[in-house]
Amino acid sequence: MTAREVPTYCRICEPLCGLIATVENDRLIRLRPDKRHPLSRGFACPKGIAFADVQNDPDRVLYPLRRTASGEFERVSWETALDEIAARLRVVTAAHGRESLGWYFGNPATFSYSHTLWLGGFQLAAGLRHVYSAGSQDVNNRFVASNLLYGSPTSVPVPDLDRTDFLLMLGANPVVSHGSVISAPRIRDRLGGIIKRGGRVVVVDPRRTETAKLFEHIAVRPDSDAWLLATLLQVIFAERLEDAAALRDQASGVAELRSAVARFTPEGTAAVTGVDPGTVRALARDLAGARRAAVYGRTGTCLGRHATLVAALIDTLAAVTGNLDRPGGSVFGKELVAVSELNARLGLIGYDRKRSRVGDFPDVLGTFPAAIMAKEITTPGPGRLRALFTSAGNPMMSVPNGGELASALRELDLFVAIDLYLTETSRMADYVLPATTFLERDDAPLPFAALAPIPYTQYTEAVVRPYGEARQEWEIIDEIATRMGVQPFAVGPARLGGRALSALRRRLPQAGALRMRPQLLLDLALRTGPYGDWFGLRPKGISLARLREHPHGLLLAEHAPTDVLRRVVRNPDRRVRLAAPQLIAELAGLTEQSADPAYPLRLIGMREPKSHNSWMHNVEALVARREHALRIHPKDAAVAGLADGDRCRISSAHGSVEVTALLSEDLIEGTVALPHGWGHRGGWRRAAEAGGANVNLLMSTEIADVERLAGMAHLNGVPVRVEALVPAENG
Repeated sequence: MTAREVPTYCRICEPLCGLIATVENDRLIRLRPDKRHPLSRGFACPKGIAFADVQNDPDRVLYPLRRTASGEFERVSWETALDEIAARLRVVTAAHGRESLGWYFGNPATFSYSHTLWLGGFQLAAGLRHVYSAGSQDVNNRFVASNLLYGSPTSVPVPDLDRTDFLLMLGANPVVSHGSVISAPRIRDRLGGIIKRGGRVVVVDPRRTETAKLFEHIAVRPDSDAWLLATLLQVIFAERLEDAAALRDQASGVAELRSAVARFTPEGTAAVTGVDPGTVRALARDLAGARRAAVYGRTGTCLGRHATLVAALIDTLAAVTGNLDRPGGSVFGKELVAVSELNARLGLIGYDRKRSRVGDFPDVLGTFPAAIMAKEITTPGPGRLRALFTSAGNPMMSVPNGGELASALRELDLFVAIDLYLTETSRMADYVLPATTFLERDDAPLPFAALAPIPYTQYTEAVVRPYGEARQEWEIIDEIATRMGVQPFAVGPARLGGRALSALRRRLPQAGALRMRPQLLLDLALRTGPYGDWFGLRPKGISLARLREHPHGLLLAEHAPTDVLRRVVRNPDRRVRLAAPQLIAELAGLTEQSADPAYPLRLIGMREPKSHNSWMHNVEALVARREHALRIHPKDAAVAGLADGDRCRISSAHGSVEVTALLSEDLIEGTVALPHGWGHRGGWRRAAEAGGANVNLLMSTEIADVERLAGMAHLNGVPVRVEALVPAENG
């Protein structure tokens, strides 16, 4: 059979780079970058190209598995697995109600429109309370900051990379990560473009990262971003550098904010941040004086003790300098689907709509902190979590204190994992249900147009049919829901109302009783969204049919829109709320963490070019000739008695791991860095052989250590000590 080439796109991270898949006999032969993609233009990183090895991996789970009495797995049919799962669910819900059911989903779920829609529909229809995600180890603080500032958790500004003159970047390394909470293919080129235009890129980070090496670097102590940002605001206000006209037009609470940051002088915070007062003043003046400036923060700013405050201060700095919702500043993309509008009308998801049983944490977009999931299983009382599903996630690796979670999972009445592999988590399940890869399903990147400085989108058909008996997550969710007597979208259209419902009913007279399918729902959402054609009323708008006419992707606009703040802000006065009580209280409560001589160093995470979370380490091309290593400054290594390549033990108050030491002057003294996603012990051969250690074993799930506003895990700036292993321990 002749090989064919199929345009598609990568769904590993936010750039969504275009790919060309070569397929023969319905098997993937290889992947290569798509030169015709309008933005990635022939670029794709090693992880995207290596996904061919994931697709064809002999370690993939391709058939439903059931745990036997001996603890091993046996293959069963889909009907057997689903019927038995449903029967056990009926027993659990009869005894404890649906509030005893739970779900954890990982980051890959966000890259599948059908997975996200059906899980959300199932959550709403079944009334699930126990829903957790990787967001509490990643980005939920960003959504909470948006809710506090704008009254909408999904209103998230991004830096206008292609028009800015000054980019201040904190805790981000896009040369390696390719950008996160921003969809900007070829981001390295776009950062370089700022310099070519005569602008500046300033990177604030405890490590001289791959990005910092290309631009200006300001070294800062771990988990001190809140102090630094508050100090920049203090200088701007004290020297009257704020854009008073923009603040009058856009914001409320300016006086309260000014008062709250007044104590954060450069001299007063230098001991916390490690940044020279003169450097801070110069940075504040340069930022305020730039013609067009943007401020951007990512993972390093999201995982400290004040993650939500930091995210809010990043946007506040943009607002105070007149760079919020302005060309070249921090801009709000237009959504592909009217999520914010629908949510404002229907109140489906939001912030602090309900509280967790353990710890009294607010929900964020319907999810609770994953760090409390184990305690929700083990803590007695009404509403205890007793049956759990996981999809596209490996929480034993990605959630703090995996040992606590492993013990808790054994107490569940039912545990079902939907996954590609037998991971550390899924191998503990009662049933493992095989999911498709992203190449085995159709897709459209619904959330990401709003995060794109240059808006674009793409629709892809499935590149190959599912291998073995793998099924799409939405199909699995739908089957489980049906057996529970729940149909996520059987009445979905009625919730939409108005012209959308009327148009759908004209096309499908029986729509009111229809069990919706993803493509139908996708087309409806696209056509009635901000870019939609409204069933022909807007001839240049998009529909599923139009996206199919552009298989390499479609540019939606030259730039993200500006002067849209009144549209994206949902506060009653349509102003940015700079003095939300929660944020002012956080500023008032900022105190330096007291040093513990037993743990004199601070641990940070880091990205590696060939790693992505915990699910790309079974690819030989990505793990070959690599070793998991702790980066440590030579002076700190000397104190610990370490030479380059020695084995060492890293200990925190909550655990310890052993890795190899790699001496590096890229780190400031007192800081060590260990990449995440290593330490596999699951059923994937090459990942387990790669070795390494799970850095999250050093992290805490104590209620006091979980950030209060968004439930973020504390993974950055964690106190640790490093010791050389004695020869006997080195073996």
